[in-house]
Amino acid sequence: MLKEKVEKVIDQIRPNLQADGGDIQLVDVGEDGVVKVKLQGACHGCPGAAMTLKMGVERMLKANVPEVKSVENVG
Repeated sequence: MLKEKVEKVIDQIRPNLQADGGDIQLVDVGEDGVVKVKLQGACHGCPGAAMTLKMGVERMLKANVPEVKSVENVG
């Protein structure tokens, strides 16, 4: 259930990343509220990736799925 909620939000975020030549893949949603994602394409290794992850992805997930505590890039 929690994973489905997270996937829906990531699906909303994905077009923004794809517009910049990147992408995001959901790897895991832990019972502790930690979401693990893999940034891909232009996002992988991009200097702004950490900012995108925290200010964009994490903020959107926390706003829409209160159970989310943090987001980590495992890529």
